[in-house]
Amino acid sequence: MAFPGTGTIWMNGKLVDWADARIHVASHVVHYGSGVFEGARCYDTVKGPAVFRLDAHLRRLIDSARIYRMDSPYDQQTLHDAVLDLIDRNGFRACYIRPLIYRGYDSLGVSPLACPVDVAIMLWEWPAYFTKEAIEEGLDVKISTWARMAPNTLPAMAKSVANYANSQLIKMEAIADGYAEGIALDTSGNLSEGSGQNIFVVRDGIIYTPPIASSVLWGITRDSVMTVARDLGFEVREQALPRETLYIADEVFFVGTAVEVTPIRSVDKITVGRGRRGPITEAIQQRFFDIVKGEAADTHGWLRPVKSSEPATSGAPNAR
Repeated sequence: MAFPGTGTIWMNGKLVDWADARIHVASHVVHYGSGVFEGARCYDTVKGPAVFRLDAHLRRLIDSARIYRMDSPYDQQTLHDAVLDLIDRNGFRACYIRPLIYRGYDSLGVSPLACPVDVAIMLWEWPAYFTKEAIEEGLDVKISTWARMAPNTLPAMAKSVANYANSQLIKMEAIADGYAEGIALDTSGNLSEGSGQNIFVVRDGIIYTPPIASSVLWGITRDSVMTVARDLGFEVREQALPRETLYIADEVFFVGTAVEVTPIRSVDKITVGRGRRGPITEAIQQRFFDIVKGEAADTHGWLRPVKSSEPATSGAPNAR
């Protein structure tokens, strides 16, 4: 998705034109990947623009920074208000939201402690990550030759820019081999996640997903989908899943802020189920989209209107 090149970006408490939002090439984050980020969505609901689980996303942003010993100069409420104000100022009804906390310009060396902690928030209009056909019919994916990081090497729970070097390798390999996406295994050979998506497997009416210990990001859409599935009466289990689970599954689907809920129709050229979106995936997908569009009751308080006189309802408790 190409950037629009216009609009306003929030940088360290100031509004900056898109073209002027720059950092120095000697910034620590450029050389050592010392940054964390979030991806959230603002949806054009029937009641106006609203951000999906903004509090949960910002909480995870600050948690990710804490893991990397970065103390954000702005608290969660300040960032919350900045996001809503920025959406309003840019005039967006629907957009992708990308807050970052990163080590800036001071000195270079493995230790980042002398470098300032900078914060930025950028927005852009971003449609569905995959095509309408993919959302209905499903993706062709492969098991990547690249594994997710081992526990106690890099923290998978932190949404760190450094972790996405691994994601790039998974994604590029999949594209080079003619697939839409790749699925990584953990270092024990069990299912982990896609290049930037959590994964769910359906077998005999039960929904399975790898546990956090399988080097997966503690996904907010993952948590939302588990909640939606249980609300619909489905049983959801978090457990270690061997690779071959994908080959005998009735349904498999990705979830994430960018991909939302997207089915998988084949893995390693083995057809999943009937080779298109299955009924459980479709039911979850439909309920999820109804909620984010404001067409179904927001019983969990996940939507934060961009303009509202009502106090914010936190989605944070369900994110953990």
